Amino acid sequence: MDLILKILIYLYLSAGVWSIQNQWLPCQFTDEHVFTNNEGHTETRLIHREAMLQFGQKGDAPVNQNAITFLITGSKLDLRRYVEGMEEEQLECELRRYSTEGIYVRWPAMGAQEYNHWFLCTLRHSRGLFTVAGFLRHPSDQPPPGEQDYRKWPPIPDREVLTTTVAMAIKTKTPSVKAGLMSQQKLHCQFDVDHKGGNITVEWHWQHRGERNKLFSYTSRTRHTQGSGVGVKALATGDATYTLPLSKMSSEGTYICSVSVNPLFGSVDINLHIEEPPRVSLNVGPTFSLLDGQEQKVVCEANSYYPLDVEIVWYEQDPAASGQRVGAPLPKVLDNILLSSHKHNQDRTYSLSAFFYLKASLRQSGRQFTCSVSHHSLKVPIKKSFILNVEEPRSWMFNIALGLFAIVLLVILFVMLRYLHSARKRAVEKKPY
Repeated sequence: MDLILKILIYLYLSAGVWSIQNQWLPCQFTDEHVFTNNEGHTETRLIHREAMLQFGQKGDAPVNQNAITFLITGSKLDLRRYVEGMEEEQLECELRRYSTEGIYVRWPAMGAQEYNHWFLCTLRHSRGLFTVAGFLRHPSDQPPPGEQDYRKWPPIPDREVLTTTVAMAIKTKTPSVKAGLMSQQKLHCQFDVDHKGGNITVEWHWQHRGERNKLFSYTSRTRHTQGSGVGVKALATGDATYTLPLSKMSSEGTYICSVSVNPLFGSVDINLHIEEPPRVSLNVGPTFSLLDGQEQKVVCEANSYYPLDVEIVWYEQDPAASGQRVGAPLPKVLDNILLSSHKHNQDRTYSLSAFFYLKASLRQSGRQFTCSVSHHSLKVPIKKSFILNVEEPRSWMFNIALGLFAIVLLVILFVMLRYLHSARKRAVEKKPY
């Protein structure tokens, strides 16, 4: 019987789609064991345990009896609406205990008891489309153990069912943002609390390489606002989206949207990456002519890109084959390419050139040479091409003949002009007065 039950549970959990109809989600519960080592220092050992996030009513049987079940019962907040329609394989779920660090406040939601144990549930999209942080409240009749409550957390058995409700949630749809220079970005942040009237503090911070600055803060009780970038009216609806001014290199970093309602403090991180695509140019035109045996330096420049890494490849091919999708021969990658050193521009972007010395030969006439530039900011490489036209050099006999022909033409022209001048002069002399 146990074997059949395990098989049914496995098939149920392997269905793959998690939506409003399927009331569960597998999670990893990262438990903590805090202790003092032999040297008197505090250490924390992380323990990864199997858990289930299950939605239902108090008293419901657990879907997976071999895991810790966090049974989320109905409240004003529903985590499912933040991730509705997502497939299970697209979601990463993590649960942790949350320490209030000795701050005791009776949670004012309907049906709340005197004391609570808190857990933080984080849901992330596997491709970075959103991050949701939800605070789960588990009622308790035991008072908090004090400031260092994490030292005396009650043990949770492997098959325990913890009945909880969602007390506060915070979400961003932009956990990672790529921005070009001088572009305006909106960093999404949304929050909700299961009761009204609480004192809510919303803040935005920016940090990068050890530096941290406050960008905005708002306290609902005093309505005091510091900084800009967030619509104060929108905060009443839970919208704390921050509008970033025209982005610069100094805008790069981590933006932190935090919401606190005593004793809870939640935040989501948004990583802003500056990516500026290169401007690519050649020092020759679309058609380039050389004499057989003549040598020319051909340069491909990638200018004003960021970040640093860029790849420049030169290759040669038949222009007729470049438009073919099937059966076309592969282009020949040139291996005699030289790279300049990276140039650091005043706006902190970079430039790089890749060049080679082209010695023309008649067999190369009509060939296409292409410079391909790849960079993080580009979905497809930028390509610049030219067609080489190679001409045979004229012989010295041909040049002498051409020169003699030009001299003869000049002599004939001179003789004709003298004749015309003489004829006109005679005609004037014969004219009667």
